Amino acid sequence: MIDPRFYRLLGPKTLRDLAQVVKADLPAGFDPELALTSCAPLDQAQAGDLAFCQGPAKGKSTIETVAGACLVRAEHAAMLPPGVAPLIVKEPRAVFAAAAAALVARRDFDPTAPAVPASVKLEADVVVGRGVVIGDDAEIGHGTTIGPNSVIGPGVAIGRNCRIGANVTIYCALIGDRVTIASGSVIGEVGFGVAPTATGPVDVPQLGRAILQDEVSIGSLCAVDRGAFGDTVLGIGCKIDNFTQIAHNCQLGLGVVIAAFGGISGSCEIGDNVMMGGRVGLGDHIRVGERVVIAAGSGVLESVPAGEAWGGYPAKPLRQWMRESVALKRLVNPKPQTSPKGGE
Repeated sequence: MIDPRFYRLLGPKTLRDLAQVVKADLPAGFDPELALTSCAPLDQAQAGDLAFCQGPAKGKSTIETVAGACLVRAEHAAMLPPGVAPLIVKEPRAVFAAAAAALVARRDFDPTAPAVPASVKLEADVVVGRGVVIGDDAEIGHGTTIGPNSVIGPGVAIGRNCRIGANVTIYCALIGDRVTIASGSVIGEVGFGVAPTATGPVDVPQLGRAILQDEVSIGSLCAVDRGAFGDTVLGIGCKIDNFTQIAHNCQLGLGVVIAAFGGISGSCEIGDNVMMGGRVGLGDHIRVGERVVIAAGSGVLESVPAGEAWGGYPAKPLRQWMRESVALKRLVNPKPQTSPKGGE
């Protein structure tokens, strides 16, 4: 669901309007004046929402949704439920970018407003550094410090006793209590959603939020992207080192520790008390169980069961990786053959 603290609904738009935007024919048997007010993923869409579908789920012959209308390929249109209006296009995900832009826009700064507008709610003992800009309706809790030249977007909520460093940017985010964000980090900016098309890649709108729970610590020059539709969540007590990227829709549990230069791809799920060494990378949609340890420099391309230690590239159980490394070393650097002892 679109959070009105961070986004403006531009609709309602009629089915006719959206058909013109996406260059699709009006579907027969549907009211062209059908009102659509927002957009949502297929499984969360309601009657007033526009969704898109690349095709049915694996093993399914129907598409399950209660959306008002759905962008869909011609060969999949008949798989929609009877009450869902099909807008037939060649590339649903790419076309969705234009359709979503007609329905939803991120709230931005009012260029005529002061640096800290009257609508901002500041509790007692908040310190706002020189050059800070805060958007309308933001909320900042007791005892929090905002460093110089930081930018706090409209609707952002920051809890109590937080420390926000200099030159930090926060959009579309909910920040808990006692959170630390070091200088130069960016929270809640647009995630890397790209759809290929015949004429080149298209940016897909990112309409979710970033949530940092209590006592999270973020180092310098990190990026935590907001969700595509849902939330990117860092659980209580997560500790993220410098130069780390956490992509859209990631879910980090309690007390996750990620050393410098970590790269967590989109929609990864990381369990409680996971520890990752420096320069660890996770492929998208990876699940890492609780209490996992991943060695520095590893590239994780498959899900990791709880309680295990993994390393290497591609990452595998630590003992297996070490045995393979030793075997490879022996293979490429065999010991020299020694001549048998004895006289002539």
